[in-house]
Amino acid sequence: MQTTNWHNYTYTHHNNGHHTVVGTVKVARGIESPQLDNRRDILVYLPPSYERSDRRYPVLYMHDGQNLFDNATSYAGEWRVDETMESLSRDEGLEAIVVGIPNMGVRRLDEYSPFVVPRYGGGLGDLYLAFMVNSLKPLIDSHFRTRPEKQHTGIMGSSMGGLISLYAFFRYPTVFGFAGVMSPSLWFAQGAIFPYVEAASFHPGKIYLDAGTREFSESWPEVVTLRTRSRRYYGRVRHLKRVLARKGYRPVRDLLHVEGRGAIHNEAAWADRLPGAIRFFLR
Repeated sequence: MQTTNWHNYTYTHHNNGHHTVVGTVKVARGIESPQLDNRRDILVYLPPSYERSDRRYPVLYMHDGQNLFDNATSYAGEWRVDETMESLSRDEGLEAIVVGIPNMGVRRLDEYSPFVVPRYGGGLGDLYLAFMVNSLKPLIDSHFRTRPEKQHTGIMGSSMGGLISLYAFFRYPTVFGFAGVMSPSLWFAQGAIFPYVEAASFHPGKIYLDAGTREFSESWPEVVTLRTRSRRYYGRVRHLKRVLARKGYRPVRDLLHVEGRGAIHNEAAWADRLPGAIRFFLR
């Protein structure tokens, strides 16, 4: 296992607005992925009670790490994950460690899909998940007081990050016990995720699934009205809900489906819906 030094998060550059991190966020620079032959920084949010207790905590792994905690490093606004977790700890006693995995820029789409589309890319999703499961998770479990069991380990993302989170939940049924699937790119690779999920075995766990009613897919031509494209987009999400329910995931108890009325496809919408997802996972 590679030698890793964890430092308090410090704001080093100013891309988009002011520094907004609250609470305790640690960072390790240049974590290597032997599976993908690249390196990236890893961010870890620690709950308020972490330093004053010997408790162990559930862990939520989240994609697009540069957009989670700090507006200064985001490219489209932040999810306010740190503010949300601080508030849920203070007001409701819900706490978890959150691991932010930054994307690799132009390689983002490649890593967030196991399926290949010549026009867009993809195909590195299995290697990306192998990095998470075989390299990153052991690193996190060895350095922090985690609850490493499946039922306390989750994965979450939006758009292509939602797609790879859904795929990961079924690809690694002994690792991930809950998945956050926000505004998933179900259209990618002509909906290849649907037959994959339908063929996968049922395994106990929780799935949070959402979409905004003003989102639309890039896969439909511009001649189709935005209203129609939006209906098709969240129509696919509703279809996924039915597929999951038929597999045995009970609505509300195992499967929480949320539609953001009037919400579009952006970080502000995902930040608004994040508290409900965290409550669903941790309660």
